[in-house]
Amino acid sequence: MSTSRLRVLGRMTAMVVVPTVPVLVWWKYARDDRQRQFQQVSTKVRVPNVQTIDDLMVEKCQPGDVILFDRRCEKCAAGPGAALACVLKKTLLCGRDDGRMRAVDGGAYDHCGIVVPGPVENGKDKYDPSNLLFLEATAGNGIIARPLLTRLEMSQSRSVILLPLMTPGERRYDDDYENPPRTQRMRDYITTQLSQFTQQMTEESAKQHYARAHSTLSVGGALGYGLNLYPYSSAPLSPSAWLVVEALQNAGVAEHISERTALETKDEDFLHDFRFCETDTVRLRPGFKFLPAVMLRETSRS
Repeated sequence: MSTSRLRVLGRMTAMVVVPTVPVLVWWKYARDDRQRQFQQVSTKVRVPNVQTIDDLMVEKCQPGDVILFDRRCEKCAAGPGAALACVLKKTLLCGRDDGRMRAVDGGAYDHCGIVVPGPVENGKDKYDPSNLLFLEATAGNGIIARPLLTRLEMSQSRSVILLPLMTPGERRYDDDYENPPRTQRMRDYITTQLSQFTQQMTEESAKQHYARAHSTLSVGGALGYGLNLYPYSSAPLSPSAWLVVEALQNAGVAEHISERTALETKDEDFLHDFRFCETDTVRLRPGFKFLPAVMLRETSRS
């Protein structure tokens, strides 16, 4: 092989290796950091009858509540694709308020999920907060439902907020008020539908190997929105927001205005009150609404 060809080959190799090395170093750091967090949570000592802040927050949750995350993109241990998707979603999909009021000030909420019921072994499990799961679409595990408390403890996001769902005739956080039978039946229906939806989506995700496509879909959705090409795409702008809207529609909570309603929903659309916004919002059926946001976790903005 001639000297000139060797030089060209060397330059091409350097062009690939030089930017790859720092990415691999970052990825190893992110994975090691996530593993340390997992070990810390899994070995945490639980003192009987002593509740942590996260325990108290979980007690406020019910099936149908939506939780949004302002993530740290450098903590995305699922891989470079997941980190790139995080950056693009924050850049292109977040902060599109155009002067509209939203549920919280500040933050770029690029990921969301929905609280769903866990497996029911007896009647008490149905309404036990410790039995709640968190359903979300992820790059590492696909569409997965895991214990809500564990998910909150594992989170390294800057901010995590809860949007409590209130059904018609319901008074949440009012211990002295007894919901009428019709309201309780509505809650039971939502719980049942979310349970069935969770089982269906997690099984389908495993069958279709959804985890492999999550980052690609997220990147494509953000770029499509930034280039104004999303009306011609059959992919969601945000896979995580699409999953939550589909769950709410399946439970009879969110309106199904068109086939593209869920596909064109962004994570921060949940922060806009549909009663005052025509676009960029999640429209709920009459009588349903999200209560004011509850801050589950807020750390340094750095």
